[in-house]
Amino acid sequence: MELYMIQSLETHLFFGRIMKEHSLFLEASFPCKETRWIQRARVFREEFEAFLSDVVRASDGNVRQEVLDSGEIVTPFTLFAERKTHQYTDIPINSEITLQEQRLTARTQSSRCCEMVRRVRELNLRALRLLAGLIRLKEEILSAMLSCQLYTTNYPLLIQHITREAKLYQSFVMHLERTGHLCNRDIQGLEVFWNQIMMEHALFIRGLLDPTEEELIATADEFSREYRVLLEAAKDADERSMAALTAKTCEETKKYRDFKMAGVTGINGCEIRSIILPLLADHVLREANHYLRILECR
Repeated sequence: MELYMIQSLETHLFFGRIMKEHSLFLEASFPCKETRWIQRARVFREEFEAFLSDVVRASDGNVRQEVLDSGEIVTPFTLFAERKTHQYTDIPINSEITLQEQRLTARTQSSRCCEMVRRVRELNLRALRLLAGLIRLKEEILSAMLSCQLYTTNYPLLIQHITREAKLYQSFVMHLERTGHLCNRDIQGLEVFWNQIMMEHALFIRGLLDPTEEELIATADEFSREYRVLLEAAKDADERSMAALTAKTCEETKKYRDFKMAGVTGINGCEIRSIILPLLADHVLREANHYLRILECR
């Protein structure tokens, strides 16, 4: 059960924060007259924030150092990005969670504790309940947008994008509860999934930059083209070609990570003209960091 505990907590540390931020981005995107939609998104933001706080407490001394060092849980920019996003939106963000994440320590010895297993199982079941509701909300938002019943500042593709991420998270937690581990994950399937996510990030970045940021727009366009090629290659790859493709994807994602890092720095420092929330810039950087870790890029 040790692997079950570690992998469950590591999954929640990454995806739990992603979900709470999805909820915040939804909440911030509605016109002020859409009080019902705003309230529904707010409930999930608060619920996932409380959930993540509990996950962080359970994770101290129970997760791997490589995950803590990956930059997928928190980056050097996260705290400032949260504070700046709160300044812009007036949406409350519990940055004490970020400070606690910065202080997390890694697992140093093997141990089994029935109480800890019970605690992790409760977190998993809680995550599944929250995810079912959040996925339903995202699907309802998309349906209302596509039927011209609702306006938001989010693209319909972004709603589809964040729904896919929630469903991936849901599938991982369900697999953990069913089998007790995530050992035999399908790397080809993950590359197909994350290459599409990375491609769409580039499309969103391009669309949220000010038209005067021509060089950054051109760079984002190039990344979208590169990931489209990688996505199609991953779909068609066989076992023999996957290793070379993964190596190529690693190199591209390292460059993309650096581009996103420069973007967070520029947006936090008010040096880039855009309508990108600082926390969104940090959010997509953490997703690139996560992808690099699961690709096992050196």
